[in-house]
Amino acid sequence: MNNSSAPACQSKVRTEPVNRLTLLGHAHMKEALGRHSNMKYRNLGKSGLRVSCLGLGTWVTFGSQISDEMAESVMTLAYDSGVNLFDTAEVYASGRAETTLGNILKKKGWRRSSYVVTTKIYWGGQAETERGLSRKHIIEGLRGSLSRLQLDYVDIVFANRSDINAPMEEVVRAMTFVIDQGLAMYWGTSRWSAVEIMEAYSVARQFNLVPPVCEQAEYHYFQRDKVELHLPELYHKIGVGAMTWSPLACGLLTGKYNEGVPESSRAAMKGYAWLKERLCSDEGKKQLSQIKELHLLADRLNCTAAQLAIAWCLRSEGVSSVLLGVSNTEQLLENLCSIRVLCQLTPPLIAEMDTVLGNKPRHGKKEARS
Repeated sequence: MNNSSAPACQSKVRTEPVNRLTLLGHAHMKEALGRHSNMKYRNLGKSGLRVSCLGLGTWVTFGSQISDEMAESVMTLAYDSGVNLFDTAEVYASGRAETTLGNILKKKGWRRSSYVVTTKIYWGGQAETERGLSRKHIIEGLRGSLSRLQLDYVDIVFANRSDINAPMEEVVRAMTFVIDQGLAMYWGTSRWSAVEIMEAYSVARQFNLVPPVCEQAEYHYFQRDKVELHLPELYHKIGVGAMTWSPLACGLLTGKYNEGVPESSRAAMKGYAWLKERLCSDEGKKQLSQIKELHLLADRLNCTAAQLAIAWCLRSEGVSSVLLGVSNTEQLLENLCSIRVLCQLTPPLIAEMDTVLGNKPRHGKKEARS
């Protein structure tokens, strides 16, 4: 890869007996520096798939909020900086995000073996049979995604479960089928509970089917229990890793809302009234106060609030990759440099952040089935 525009982020390394550069910490992830960039790569869960620790998401940007030209610039910078993971979904911008992503991949002509594309299946259309996790929609929905992406296969297809609308055995058998047919390499879950993921794994083992390798979960300062308590246990028991999203909590953690709601911000947009209400609530005001304290801590580390928040996500056990959502190349450059902050997150510093947040998960908490 050409990394002429890649940010220079330094990391401490040690040499393994096999002369492979492996980063200190995250030994279970077999974390390593890329050969041609400063990006770090981790295994997706306990699978053999190597993904960049920072991925590029296409939610609320591709096909809707940014131009195709900007989308191409963002993707090009990401790829040149070592990002090999691009995430989308059939529902994003009603399919336009997949179309935009596919057009860019075709235009750039990058080797298909050099990047990872993931998509999510659940909301595909208005008809009753065009949504959900029935065998019919998983297969037809994925084929529709592949058509829009102009790809023969995706690397990972995620079952995006908003409610329980199909028997678990049907879901696992359908996912095994699309893998056997070469339409996907792996499958994962998105917004599933630990109980549901364990059930899928048990069904796969019972019927000699393919189990999920990864869960997509929301993770940031104010959303911690699932990724810090329940998913590490699944990682050690059955090898399921975590791919996390919304590391900046819809921009909340950048500090942009500290003095109110800017007109150009997401909270001021149509369809985001819930975010504005959240900011104005007592809990929201408390969080804004905590964000200001963490902003001062970021200043001490000579990094931005966004870089600190993303690095904080990357430090969590079992997290294979953190998905970034950006609307321009400047934001992407800033976020990519969060990698250099990771080595500064010492145990005392994390303890200081936990004191500010006051929400460190307690072991022993049970996760309810969703």
